[in-house]
Amino acid sequence: MAGIKPAEVSAILRQQLSGHQSEAELEEVGSVLQVGDGIARIFGLSKVQSGELIEFENGLKAIALNLEEDNVGAVLLGSGEGIREGSTCKRTKRIASLRVGEGMLGRVVNTLGEPIDGKGPIQGTTYEMPIERKAPGVIYRQPVNEPLQTGIKAIDAMIPIGRGQRELVIGDRQIGKNGRLY
Repeated sequence: MAGIKPAEVSAILRQQLSGHQSEAELEEVGSVLQVGDGIARIFGLSKVQSGELIEFENGLKAIALNLEEDNVGAVLLGSGEGIREGSTCKRTKRIASLRVGEGMLGRVVNTLGEPIDGKGPIQGTTYEMPIERKAPGVIYRQPVNEPLQTGIKAIDAMIPIGRGQRELVIGDRQIGKNGRLY
C-alpha cells in the first residue's frame, strides 16, 4: 500500500466521473395495445409529435400519425412480425426525415433512406429533408416544357396535354379535370 498516491487516486476518480451526467434522463415509453395491417396502437406516449419516429424493442421503427387522447396510431416501417400486444416502444424525439443528395441517384434505399443495395454508404453531400412537408407553390415548380403524346393522333391534335404538370388541362368547372391523365 505504500505505492498509492492520493493525486493518482483523485485523477482516476476525475477521469471516471467526467462522463457522468448529474441530471436524470427520462424516456417516454409506451406499450402496444393492438397491431395489425402495418398499424400499431400504442398507449403511454402522451407527448409524441405527429410524424415522430418511434422505436420498438426489437429495433423496428414506426411513424406516429394518428394522435388520439388515450393512444397513438403508428405506421410500421417494416414487418410487424416481432411486435405483439404488450411490446414496448419509445420516442426518438426525431421527426421522420431522409438524407437526400446527388449520391442517392441510382441507389436502392429503404423507407428511412438507408441503402439496401449492398453498394456501401451513400457518398457525397446530403441534406436533411422531412418526409412530411408542404409542397412547393406552382410558381416555384418547373413549367411544362414537354408534351405528352397518347399515341392516338386525333386526341394529340385536339387536346394539348403537358407532361409533369396540370396547367395545360383547360375547361370549365365540374367537367372532371381532376388531374388523372393516362
